[in-house]
Amino acid sequence: MSRVGLVIVSHSAKLAEGVVELAAQMAPDVTVLAAGGLEEGAIGTDFDVVRTAMERAESGAGVVLLYDLGSAQMTAELAVESAADPDAAVVVDAPLVEGAVAAAVAAQGGDDLEAVARAAAAAGAPPDLAAAAPGAGEQQSVELLLRNDVGLHARPAALLARSLTDLGAEVRVRLGDNEADAHSVLALMSLGARKGDRIEVRASGEQAAEALRRVSELVNRNFDE
Repeated sequence: MSRVGLVIVSHSAKLAEGVVELAAQMAPDVTVLAAGGLEEGAIGTDFDVVRTAMERAESGAGVVLLYDLGSAQMTAELAVESAADPDAAVVVDAPLVEGAVAAAVAAQGGDDLEAVARAAAAAGAPPDLAAAAPGAGEQQSVELLLRNDVGLHARPAALLARSLTDLGAEVRVRLGDNEADAHSVLALMSLGARKGDRIEVRASGEQAAEALRRVSELVNRNFDE
């Protein structure tokens, strides 16, 4: 299966590599490449480096490029414009770390180029922590105890969100007075759920029962720590 690739364009090679390391943990099957810095570790962006990374990240599903500062945006856009098929890549204005995480999870789930770009862009909005009306169908719920060491931190949140990508169900996770969309890694992380916390998972829709089964299984096996 071809997945959308990601390129992280930064003035700093170390910064780009750090973002790649984090995003890659969320999406092991997605190609995420760093395009940061100049030769010999100097600060700046290099057109050829970005273009090469973009070509390597393309597997047939397109490439999303994220950047840190204004001139990095210009370099990324020039690389896209010079591509053999400019429509196969898109530069997204999004918070670099949050956007990369959101885009990586979307790409891991098999979303197309437009959807992955949209996920990255949406990462700039405040997390959805407000309670929402349930979707169509009878609502089901389960209460679960988090026993894994990091609770719903980065990797567990990504695993939970990814487990639901192919289901026709609205799923939300509640901790105390806060509630988050279970399909959003950033929203799940923003709950601050830790080891020892009890979360309530609510699901509605045609595949609500399967959604609860998958989440329960993940939690009960401690997200395979």
